[in-house]
Parts: sequence; structure tokens; C-alpha cells
Amino acid sequence: VQLQASGGGLVQAGGRLRLSCAASGRTGSRYGMGWFRQAPGKERDVVAAISWRGGYTYYADSVKGRFTISRDNAKNTVYLQMNSLKPEDTAVYYCAQKIGSRWPITSADEYDYWGQGTLVTVSS
Repeated sequence: VQLQASGGGLVQAGGRLRLSCAASGRTGSRYGMGWFRQAPGKERDVVAAISWRGGYTYYADSVKGRFTISRDNAKNTVYLQMNSLKPEDTAVYYCAQKIGSRWPITSADEYDYWGQGTLVTVSS
């Protein structure tokens, strides 16, 4: 399985970006997806996660009400819509896939595959 993340960039505070993560290879039909981020000098933290059918989602408290995770299983793609961006959202964002997961997974250690990361920079 290969995960290709895209959509990062430089944006001013208050702006918006949409990240995409396309899965290819033997993805199967049942897998949970998650978005994580890692700022310089900090640990990789979960941002949002979604169940394989998309019916269940999880958001970190810091992004609730601003970010939305969604998925299009026909395209094997998961999205992260980020609105009202803040400078503290600056980080490398990674997508990850958990095979066979019915529920959103919030622990990075449980994911099977990772994308390469896409940099999001929010200027003040």
C-alpha cells in the first residue's frame, strides 16, 4: 500500500487548506484512516481519524470545529479540510491507514501504513 499526501502549503492565519491522501496498491475495502501532524521538536499527534465507512470520526480538541475529515472510498482518498487556520497548526501532516479497522484509530502505533507528509505553514 502506498499513501500519497498532498495539498500542503503556505497560508495566512484564518485561511483554509484541503489536504488529500490517495491510497494505491492492495488497499482492500475495510481500513480506517487518520491524519497526524508533527511540529518541529514535538511528537507526532493525531489530528483526526475516520472509520472505514466514514460514519465515525474523531478530532483532537485543538481542531474541533475547524477541521473536517472525510473519505471517498470509490477514489481510495481521504481528505482533511482545514479552516480558520492558526499559526499553531503549522506542522508536517501525515496520513495513515489501519487495515481492517472498523473504528477511528487515534494511536499512531496502531497504523500500518504512512504517507510521506505534506508541510502546512500558517503565517501570522
